[in-house]
Amino acid sequence: MKSKKPLIPYLVWMAAFVVIPLGMVFYFAFTDGNGHLTLENFRYIGVNSQVYLDSFKVAFLSTLICLVLAYPLALIMSRMSPRAQRMMNILIMLPMWMNFILRICSLDLIFRPTGILNQLLSLLGLGGNAIYQTPTAVVIGIVYNYLPFMVLPIYTVMAKISRSLIEAGQDLGCNGFQLLKKVIFPLSLPGVISGITMVFVPAASSFVISARLGGFNLIGDTIEAYYKGEIDMHAGGMLSFVLMLVIVISIAVMNHFDKDDDIVLV
Repeated sequence: MKSKKPLIPYLVWMAAFVVIPLGMVFYFAFTDGNGHLTLENFRYIGVNSQVYLDSFKVAFLSTLICLVLAYPLALIMSRMSPRAQRMMNILIMLPMWMNFILRICSLDLIFRPTGILNQLLSLLGLGGNAIYQTPTAVVIGIVYNYLPFMVLPIYTVMAKISRSLIEAGQDLGCNGFQLLKKVIFPLSLPGVISGITMVFVPAASSFVISARLGGFNLIGDTIEAYYKGEIDMHAGGMLSFVLMLVIVISIAVMNHFDKDDDIVLV
């Protein structure tokens, strides 16, 4: 019988940073200020329903844009030489080496009325821009920060597609579009599903980005305000619980389509 000792550090980590925090969320969600069980906190869901809708709209749009940008880039990368692929991987990951807050502050400096973008447009005689403090700026910020999480899973799957399958499709008379539709896309679907999950989940719960670039709060900022400002930690717990529940359901739905057995080349 194999020793279970190697699992101990993993179990300790899971308990300290997953189980206990989740337990705290559940506790605050279903208790009042006196520690008594209550369902009164559900009323905060209705109060913040519009914030939830705005958050999921922004997350959906950002995920869609990331997919549209990432898929052709991953396809191009998968057809490059190994040396070029390594270089592209480094270039894609390079912004991630900088702190998340610093990246957001950089975009804030670029988009603001006195920023680099407005100065450049003024020099070109194109006038100022109306991006700063708008949902557009928030979407750009989310896409900028999470695009690598869409590119890399799709690229990883595409790089493993056998060239013989592509050549077989070409021998059978497939043009470029048919080859993409009937061979490449079905085989790359697991990477697409993984990329969508990795972008949508953090985008739906993101904070700081909307407050700094859009001047409004999404659900992540609202939860932070409840917790950090100690306005009502029990309300924050309920909002966190509902957000987590929606995300888990979304992941379950996406995983339903991520089955290799269901991928059929037709």
